[in-house]
Amino acid sequence: MNMRRTIQLAATTLIFAATATHAQISSPQIKKDKKQPKENVEWLWQYAPPPAEGRENQLVLDQRFRPFLAQYLTAPQTFWGNPKTGYKTLAETALDFLSVPDKVLSDNNRYLTITGCVFRFCPSRGMLWVDLNGPHPLVVFAAIDWIKDSKTPSEPDAEYTLWIFPNHPIEPDHIPAALVHSIARWTAQPPGGSTIIQQIRNAILVDPDGTPHPVEKAATGANTFTLPPTEQKAQP
Repeated sequence: MNMRRTIQLAATTLIFAATATHAQISSPQIKKDKKQPKENVEWLWQYAPPPAEGRENQLVLDQRFRPFLAQYLTAPQTFWGNPKTGYKTLAETALDFLSVPDKVLSDNNRYLTITGCVFRFCPSRGMLWVDLNGPHPLVVFAAIDWIKDSKTPSEPDAEYTLWIFPNHPIEPDHIPAALVHSIARWTAQPPGGSTIIQQIRNAILVDPDGTPHPVEKAATGANTFTLPPTEQKAQP
């Protein structure tokens, strides 16, 4: 009996050892697969200053940009378009809102902020924010959309809705501080061709499945950032 138990114990030990060896062999491959999305977006860094100041147009025209938007921006949206003619996909909407490039900014060697506006209607503005830290990048598209029953965009009292679409769920009470900072900096700048800071009336955070969550606009950073006096004077 002792001999049989010894053989069984040895066999069991070999099975566990084989399993552990298989896990050690497989783990690097799994880890590599998880890193793949990060590797797919590393190309964005070439457009971030320094030294790539002024390459916003090249970024939008890069052949990888549209597939990037299609991959990461998949939530349904219902603010750009109408029920009769249909709504655009979120990726198409983002492309529209970035079609006239504005800036590409980098923060902390980790975050990219890409801004622009709609062709021939710059009061409709877009911001693409990317957190490149970690294996699965957090990609957020934000849009400033004019509320048509308010004043016209040329008037200081015109009001807007801020839409925020992350590719990963974000708790309304835990919006990343770096994203809040980028939205604050962005909304402190007037749209191209204007000196009027856009007033955000509503802020809506949309889950990747399309579920909207009204949030306090201050929690998003909208209209909370004041430009230094030297920058205010420099505005056109």
